[in-house]
Amino acid sequence: MPEQKITSAANPRLKGLVGLRRRRRREETGRTLLEGYDELALALDAGVRPDELYICDDLMADPRAQHEVVRQARGAGAEVIRLSRQAFEKVAYREGADGFLAVVPSVGVTPRELTLPDRPLVLIAEGVEKPGNLGAMLRTADAAGVDAVVASNPVTDWGNPNVVRSSKGTVFSVPVATATTAETFAWANERGIKVVAATPAATSLHTDVDLTGPVAIAVGTEKEGLTDEALAAADMLIRIPMSGKANSLNVATSAAIVLYEAVRQR
Repeated sequence: MPEQKITSAANPRLKGLVGLRRRRRREETGRTLLEGYDELALALDAGVRPDELYICDDLMADPRAQHEVVRQARGAGAEVIRLSRQAFEKVAYREGADGFLAVVPSVGVTPRELTLPDRPLVLIAEGVEKPGNLGAMLRTADAAGVDAVVASNPVTDWGNPNVVRSSKGTVFSVPVATATTAETFAWANERGIKVVAATPAATSLHTDVDLTGPVAIAVGTEKEGLTDEALAAADMLIRIPMSGKANSLNVATSAAIVLYEAVRQR
């Protein structure tokens, strides 16, 4: 298929791309945006098959070397469309655009659709509001070898472009799921996964509990933490020792500390 070129920022095709910034449109189409060379390369390596890839040579750091990813995307079935700088900057959703923007299938299943090993390490993020925190937790999950991340009672969706951006594309390499809090804890109980809830109100330290078996670390919202429903359903409550005057850590930081304690024990 001949490569298309779009030079006008007013091209109607670009309007459809901008529309994918809205959650409703993402849910209607089952598609989301993936921007960035590094993010695209990681997603392709994880088996993602883009529908469309929009590129701009003027914005690429090293067009000759980076076109290998373009060939990889085309080989995965993507339609490649070349944009002028003006047109690309119309659809780019982040500062410092690097000339790569793909339309890819949205990710996320229900917890019961996840395929897990016998002794899984799972992260449950309840009601986390900020896409940046979800993305940071995904990067930690990817680095720590977490088997899945479940968003319970989510405020944002996994396809939010800012989740994709802040995760550096790891939202496509780490299995992710979405469910209500009740569904998530029921699933964990059915699978024999012990839910360990992080809360400043706990008496046990995160280093004093056994995290070597099938376990899910649960963290809550940035402001309120885990809900009463989640705390009541958890198998164990833990806290991270803090010497300062603040009563909590950033949720992504808390998740990283406890997950890596689980990794250390394992």
